[in-house]
Amino acid sequence: CGHPLRGAGLPAAPVRLPSPFRQGHRQPRAFLLRPTAGTFLGGYDGKADLHVGITNSNGVVYNYNEEGIHRAETGWEQCISIPLVQPDTFELLQQWDELLEEFSVGEAWLPHRYEEHDHNCYTYALAFINSVLTTQGKQQMSKSEFTEKFVIPQTKKASKYITLHQELIANDFYIVPLLRDQEKQC
Repeated sequence: CGHPLRGAGLPAAPVRLPSPFRQGHRQPRAFLLRPTAGTFLGGYDGKADLHVGITNSNGVVYNYNEEGIHRAETGWEQCISIPLVQPDTFELLQQWDELLEEFSVGEAWLPHRYEEHDHNCYTYALAFINSVLTTQGKQQMSKSEFTEKFVIPQTKKASKYITLHQELIANDFYIVPLLRDQEKQC
């Protein structure tokens, strides 16, 4: 609730901390980030590879890997979500799915073009974001600019949450996941 936990003691329990992780398939028109294998709270050590994708208006996650473009309806249940479209941009809201599909069938995203370090899932997601910015007459963003402005603030929150989660588990605290109705309130 925005108050420090230090010195709160047992009378302050139970404590509810909002999770930085979202059900990605419920995040329309968003940039999603998750571990390539496993989940953030299921053993992620901060060193393993991450995977990114972009959701359409229905929460289908478009993502790129060595097998090409995927349209995933599952698998992104615990991820970091960065909304990409402001609610007042009606025209973009209406065109989003068409733009994403057209972009994704381009030759640049064929499986044989995948390269782990230079032409990967992040390249795909950022290239799509930049294509949308271009259609809006806005300046494109570099990888470092997008990462610093949007990704790092969210990953810092996630890192703190993961660390706290790991400490609580290691010290025999009981963690109760929120039910769907409770998640909506957070």
